[in-house]
Amino acid sequence: MKEIKTIEFKEDILYLIDQRKLPLSYEIFECRTYRDVDFAITDMVVRGAPAIGATAAYGVVLAAREFLKEDKEKFLANMKEAMELLNRSRPTAVNLMWAIKRMKDLIEENKDLPVNEIYKKIKEEADTILKEDIETNKKMAKYGNQIVGKKATILTHCNTGALATAGFGTALGVVREAFYSGKDILVYADETRPRLQGGRLTAWELVQEGIPSKLIADSVAATLIRDGKIDLILVGADRIALNGDTANKIGTFMLSVLAKEYIVPFYIVAPTTTIDFDIETGKEIEIEERGSEEVTHIENIRIAPEGIDVYNPAFDVTPNENITGIITEKGIVKPPFKENILKLK
Repeated sequence: MKEIKTIEFKEDILYLIDQRKLPLSYEIFECRTYRDVDFAITDMVVRGAPAIGATAAYGVVLAAREFLKEDKEKFLANMKEAMELLNRSRPTAVNLMWAIKRMKDLIEENKDLPVNEIYKKIKEEADTILKEDIETNKKMAKYGNQIVGKKATILTHCNTGALATAGFGTALGVVREAFYSGKDILVYADETRPRLQGGRLTAWELVQEGIPSKLIADSVAATLIRDGKIDLILVGADRIALNGDTANKIGTFMLSVLAKEYIVPFYIVAPTTTIDFDIETGKEIEIEERGSEEVTHIENIRIAPEGIDVYNPAFDVTPNENITGIITEKGIVKPPFKENILKLK
């Protein structure tokens, strides 16, 4: 099994695989300040809800490092400002807010300690978040493997692999587990317009590991599902409401409608940290709208005419009635979702 280190922190520098450059080149992006982390999350150097959460945690570490020489009052004020900036870097991924809140709570609990002691605790917490995510992914993969047949054709959307997490992956983690446990699987990977995470990132990970796979344009999925070529659909999540409504990469909702129509199992794979226990339904999820150039350009080359208006939501919400189950590190959640999701809290 090939290890892909999406995130690594050493000698006060956060190293990230620059996902904007894959698969044409493998480059490492260095974050030396929390502002670098804010840029990395906003510009999608790093993406995927769990990876964003872990990266943001190290952004707090870098902020604390920067303000170490300040007196306590100034340190705490600067930390609050830095965490507010990081918290705004991507509005939909709840793991980001979860990680920042975890850091805020830690600082509040330890505010009476000397500044250097607070810094040590922040660093330990970020390391814990990173380690927990990898362990969580592996637990999800084992649960998810239970619903993969011995010979299965799986459809994925966007990237849900090691690159989207601290390591191993969510939906693609289930694919990995199935493959390495000896199952005869074939993966169809949606290219995932407009940023092509499926074509650039998922395809790259599948090739790295030698997992049998085919890349398809997003619009091919409907034909494959209709013709009975897909046994299972596995996708990730950026935020899950209490009733099971799930925000994920744009295009996920369409797949869920097709899956329901043609009776194909449709599973969300996400850690419990992606569940927002404070919102009742998907109607409360803020959907990030990104710049028009993501649609009008590919690799800085214009493919659409000047002057055309663009609507570019980064995510859509899949209603719970289209979801077969939610695979978490604590097991597979089935309907009724609200009742069973509350059991996880």
